[in-house]
Amino acid sequence: MEVQDDAFVLSARAHGDTGAVVDLLTERHGRRAAYVAGGASRKMRPFLQPGARVVADLRARTSDQLGSARLEPVGEGPAALFDDPLALTGLSAAAAVAQGALPEREPHPGAFYAFEALMGAFAMPEVWPAIFVRFEAGLLEDLGFGLDLSRCAATGSMDDLVWVSPRTGRAVSREAGAPYADKLLALPPFMLGAQAGLGEGDVKAGLELTGHFLEQFVFHALNRPLPPARVWMIDKLGEAGRL
Repeated sequence: MEVQDDAFVLSARAHGDTGAVVDLLTERHGRRAAYVAGGASRKMRPFLQPGARVVADLRARTSDQLGSARLEPVGEGPAALFDDPLALTGLSAAAAVAQGALPEREPHPGAFYAFEALMGAFAMPEVWPAIFVRFEAGLLEDLGFGLDLSRCAATGSMDDLVWVSPRTGRAVSREAGAPYADKLLALPPFMLGAQAGLGEGDVKAGLELTGHFLEQFVFHALNRPLPPARVWMIDKLGEAGRL
């Protein structure tokens, strides 16, 4: 097997004296792990940070074998965020969620494009936490667990949707959900349309919503908790008053 694809680095760990095993989110070939010769060198290290954009030449004897990769960096990648520690925590969380949720060698171009959009949003401090929620919602959809926010699950109405059923992921209107409000998840308006503004508590509600379904449908099935990097990001957003 030999392919070339655009990719984002999700993680890298030292392997042997000079190499590294790199986890990549590719555009057309899904999440791939590969050995990068010289990956532990000072020259290569900046290109192997989470969020680095690369063109990857992937090679393996068989499609299910850990192969090797030659990486060509594209753009400045996460270096542009080094002066923004909060955005870096968001990047670390996004990479950890993607790496933990996506199966290896299974094409998920939607996940790649969602990660790409989030990378562009990190330059906008007031916007990226909400885009992070949309990124996670996009991951859920790409994995077959998309939220249905189009109409009320109980009445079919498309108006005044303010809750989500924690069991089905379907939206519920204010009136229909009122008797069960303590059992439902809040639906922040920005998840219903790009025109809705961000109110206090909306990002927190969005992260609780996507976190619930990621935990229930994805990470629980893999017998894993939600990534610690995501918990750390939420703590830091709270300290910064950004939830």
